[in-house]
Amino acid sequence: MSWQPSNDPVLGDPMSCDALDLVIVPRTRDLGDGFAVRRALPHGKRQMVGPFIFFDHFGPVQFVSGKGMDVRPHPHIGLATVTYLFDGAIMHRDSEGNVQEIAPGAMNLMTAGRGIAHSERTPDAQRASGQKMLGLQSWIALPAGSEEIAPSFQHYGAGDLPMISERDFTARVIAGSAFGIASPVSMVSLWFYTEVTAAQGASVPLDPDHEERAIYVVDGEVEIANERYEGPRLLIFRPGDRITVKALKATRMMFLGGDALEGPRHIWWNFVSSSKERIEQAKQDWKTGRFAAVPQEHEFIPLPE
Repeated sequence: MSWQPSNDPVLGDPMSCDALDLVIVPRTRDLGDGFAVRRALPHGKRQMVGPFIFFDHFGPVQFVSGKGMDVRPHPHIGLATVTYLFDGAIMHRDSEGNVQEIAPGAMNLMTAGRGIAHSERTPDAQRASGQKMLGLQSWIALPAGSEEIAPSFQHYGAGDLPMISERDFTARVIAGSAFGIASPVSMVSLWFYTEVTAAQGASVPLDPDHEERAIYVVDGEVEIANERYEGPRLLIFRPGDRITVKALKATRMMFLGGDALEGPRHIWWNFVSSSKERIEQAKQDWKTGRFAAVPQEHEFIPLPE
């Protein structure tokens, strides 16, 4: 998706759990037509969790017949986007010629590297009938040695991703490793992303294997070290502690994180880089039409002034 800067999300619950480093209440923005987005990252007190540098929660929204989402072609550099849906469908098109309908539970990783443009729209069939949409989009900042790699796209259907099913919770490993199983998705740095669905009363472990870790509570309510947290919340943990998450009601959450990058990143519009000069170059490249075009598209989002 295309990003415009907004005020930082506000700090939410007190940091009363010793293992918690920060609790973020996402800031809600209405992008029009009732399409709500909640932004958890970047935050004034925390730019990244592992390489996760952007985290948007969109929906739930109900599009009536004839309406839908239309994110016109726009550019990215220095990052990879992860689009993950719980409800609805999105048609992805990019300047590498990839065309893919994104369905709930599927993993879609677009690596921008040195530069890619893409669009995200409601597919024709769902636009005609109307659809409910709920999902997440994250940006993964690339490590310094990989910021200029060739652009690429990976898609894995929900049935292609490994799952575990315990008595009172299930987990789908979208990327990286969790719960002793690994996703088939190729990555250029160590990070993980897992959807966990827990029944009321379930206890779910968050292992200390990764350097930086967080839980995004999409909906429901959890208890950690005798403190309660309702969704939506991004709970960021200190390294090394073993965490047990107890679901106080039926809860959907994302476990995420990974190795910290070697340094902070500059963000401007849809560009992420360790170099301000590289971002200035990307601005000019988009403004002067040097990005490759997205097939079957005749519109684009202009460079913000």
